[in-house]
This record gives sequence, structure tokens and C-alpha cells, in this order.
Amino acid sequence: MKPFLRHQLERYAQRLEELDFLLSREDIMADMSQFLKLSREHADVSAVAKRYVRYQERRQDLDAGHALAASSSEDPDMKAMADEEIQSASLEMAELEVELQRMLLPKDPDDARNAFLEIRAGTGGDESTLFAGDLLRMYTRFCAERGWRVEVVSESASELGGYKEVVVRIEGSGVYGCLKFES
Repeated sequence: MKPFLRHQLERYAQRLEELDFLLSREDIMADMSQFLKLSREHADVSAVAKRYVRYQERRQDLDAGHALAASSSEDPDMKAMADEEIQSASLEMAELEVELQRMLLPKDPDDARNAFLEIRAGTGGDESTLFAGDLLRMYTRFCAERGWRVEVVSESASELGGYKEVVVRIEGSGVYGCLKFES
């Protein structure tokens, strides 16, 4: 991991400690708007800090695996176990590094908003209305998996069970950020 990223992640760990302290103060708890603002920041910082702690744990596992592999050159079973641990830790560390880099990207303030999704059948007659219905079911299931609430605002159903046009409101955490590139 690059030193700059490591420094940024250590700052997140320090900020988490600061937020824990601030959220425990009575004057902050009395001011509800300040408390909510700090709580949201705590949730974001906590997610990054937890992933960084996991990265550090796997780093220690990798070092221990290398030490075990070096000390157990005589015993093939221990060497195989150490090699397996090294491979597992290296793989997970690579995944965590990519995830941490993604988490450090600046966030759009609109990402936390709710969204409206509009699906219209194109040219193609009944087949396009059926496809619009399939598309709505796909998005509805996707939203249900993420725990988002879907509400149909308006619809124009076709005779075969599809939709000529349907508009749904999707409410939940991070809806707009997830769906904004779907157009």
C-alpha cells in the first residue's frame, strides 16, 4: 500500500476516536442537529476504519505466515500451511486495498438522496412493454436486496402485463449514488 493511502487511513482511525469522544459529550447530545451530523460522519468514518483494521490484521497474518514458512523449512506440512496462509492473506489484502481506495474517493453530496426511476417502453410494441415490466421487476428486486423501499408513483400498464410507462420512487441509504449512472 502506498504511504499516502496509509497516512489517510490512519487519519480516519484518529478521526474515529475523536468522533467517539464527541458523541459521548452531553452538550453534543443536547444539540440534535450537531449529533445527527456527527453520527453520519461516524458511520462513514467507521466503515473505512474497520476495513483498514481488517487490512492491518491480514498484514500481520502475512508476516506471521512468512516467519512460519522460513522457520519450518524441514516440515512440509507446516510449510504448506504457511504458504496457504500467505496466499490467502495476500489475496484478501489486495481486495481490501482496492476497496479502501474506492472508499477514500470523494463523495457526491447528492449520493445519499432518494431517487425517482422512470421506465418507458420503446418502439417495439408488446415486446417492449414486456421488457419494461421485466426491467421494473429487476430494479425492484435489486432495491429489495439492498433494503430500499420502492413505491410506484404512476404507471400505464399494457394489456399483456408489461408497462408503457412506470415511475417509481426509491427511498433508502445511498440510493441516488448507486443509481445515478443507470440512465
